[in-house]
Amino acid sequence: MRKRQAKKRPILPDPKFNDQLVTRFVNMMMWDGKKSVAFKIFYDAIAIVEEKNQDEEKTALEVWKDALSNVMPHVEVRSRRVGGATFQIPMQIRPDRKVSTAMKWLISFSRKRNEKSMAAKLAAEIMAAAKEEGAAVKKRVDTHKMAEANKAFSHFRF
Repeated sequence: MRKRQAKKRPILPDPKFNDQLVTRFVNMMMWDGKKSVAFKIFYDAIAIVEEKNQDEEKTALEVWKDALSNVMPHVEVRSRRVGGATFQIPMQIRPDRKVSTAMKWLISFSRKRNEKSMAAKLAAEIMAAAKEEGAAVKKRVDTHKMAEANKAFSHFRF
């Protein structure tokens, strides 16, 4: 590599929960630099989760964190050309990439749902993921299955 690796910028914790993970999630959800709108959507979704939450000893934020960890993939397949053929090689994922992949999946599958508002969509996807169901968890399972199916090519790892 010619250039230095970009240094990680510090992320400020969010105002309500004082959590950096929340800010990171909101930054990914944000469109057109509208951060206050993204924060409102997230806080509304958390409020909906709090309202519908049957599990009394867990806060809505803990439910969201559980959902995130349920969506987090541990292995993924990477394409690699070996002698004219392209192989799907299963590889471990770096911890920060695990988190960001989980966030991206949670947000993208929330957007595809058909509830009224984005807050409702996000809340529904969080509730589903916390119970180990929903499209985002299915995506993780499929990714793991792909890696398992291509385990024979893991000796091509670089």
